[in-house]
Amino acid sequence: MSAPRRPSDPSGLERYYVLTQGRSGPGGSASSLDVATLVVSRSAPVPGMQHEHEEIVRHCRDPLSVAELGAHLGLPFNILAVLLSDLLDEGHVEARDPMPAHDAGHGPDLALLEEVLSGLERL
Repeated sequence: MSAPRRPSDPSGLERYYVLTQGRSGPGGSASSLDVATLVVSRSAPVPGMQHEHEEIVRHCRDPLSVAELGAHLGLPFNILAVLLSDLLDEGHVEARDPMPAHDAGHGPDLALLEEVLSGLERL
């Protein structure tokens, strides 16, 4: 008689639990991350680093949004945010707002938008 079969875990919940060491969300500086936040590496991967951390550092040599990074790695936002939290705390990556702080809250340049609309109407 064979051993009982364990039900498969198609969602990868066990894998995610191991990746995040049981944490369900980011803490500290990563709590303000959103899908548009840009992430860029500040160092090369370090020997002994968790595989997913290495992949994040490699992918972010050039700035990538959290959404793009999640798509490349196939990870849900909350799992990726926990991993990014680790890397931010250790100084391996830097998180940047997608819009410079001096432009925040001002919205797009109305004159530029009018020029674009005019150009589109001429097509």
